[in-house]
Amino acid sequence: MYSIANAPCSWGVDDPKNPFLPPWQKVLSEAREAGYHSIELGPWGYLPTDPLELKQALDAHQLSLVAGTLFDDLVSEANFASMVALTHSVCANLQKVPVSRRESDVPPPYLVIIDFGDADRARCAGQSSRAKRLPDADWQRMIVHIRELCRIASQEYGVRPVIHPHAGGFIEFGDEIERIAQDIPPAEAGFCLDTGHLYYAGLDPVSWLKKYADRIDYLHFKDVNKAVYDAAIAQQQDFFSACAAGVMCPLGSGDVDYPAVRSLLADLNWQGWITIEQERDPRDVAGSLKDVTASLEYLRSVGF
Repeated sequence: MYSIANAPCSWGVDDPKNPFLPPWQKVLSEAREAGYHSIELGPWGYLPTDPLELKQALDAHQLSLVAGTLFDDLVSEANFASMVALTHSVCANLQKVPVSRRESDVPPPYLVIIDFGDADRARCAGQSSRAKRLPDADWQRMIVHIRELCRIASQEYGVRPVIHPHAGGFIEFGDEIERIAQDIPPAEAGFCLDTGHLYYAGLDPVSWLKKYADRIDYLHFKDVNKAVYDAAIAQQQDFFSACAAGVMCPLGSGDVDYPAVRSLLADLNWQGWITIEQERDPRDVAGSLKDVTASLEYLRSVGF
């Protein structure tokens, strides 16, 4: 049986400044009620940042942490100092609070590294033919930035960095995933591939999980409502507008073939952590408990 966690984004928590976010206590309480034993840290500043307070909160809900996340502009030089500071903050907390030690090929904690923040690119999520690609000099600067963040995480804190292709960022489409795999060696960073984001980028999740099986240290599972997705692409919506419209749905109710994913992971003998996510508008948080419960029950029902 696989180790399965959840993340605050399933309660609509992506931007800690969003005025509609639910209390963090609700997220921890409902995660535990739904049957999870581990959770991601979510955006910095949402859960308590003091490690003692965070540890007490996790202990009170019988939860451990599995990962923290960088979700920001990784390209510009102007933003890099803040990304370095954030890496230190997130990794220091991952080092000081309870982290699950259940068996895994590459054990947690993980630092999930996601580029996001260019407004023009964000508007082209899932639209490969419309989305601008980074000029070579900008790409190389992003690579230098990511490698330094990976070095800090792994060498200074013992946290495994994993690169996450994400809708609306500069690491999204097949050509960009192939390029990042060439430019950053596995010794420096693994991959956190996400079934929902692969699908959103127009890629077959099973094929791409197989293609990069030797780089996958950690997995994110989502499901995609095909009708909402097709409309979002046709209307050229940005990613979070599509999320607010319900493009992400409980596992098993969308278009991702999870029995095929399960069969592939069994063939590969892949043993690692899986985190379920379902991005949504926080004003729709009333449905979160039902959905995260249904997703976990579905995965268990098909052999995860």
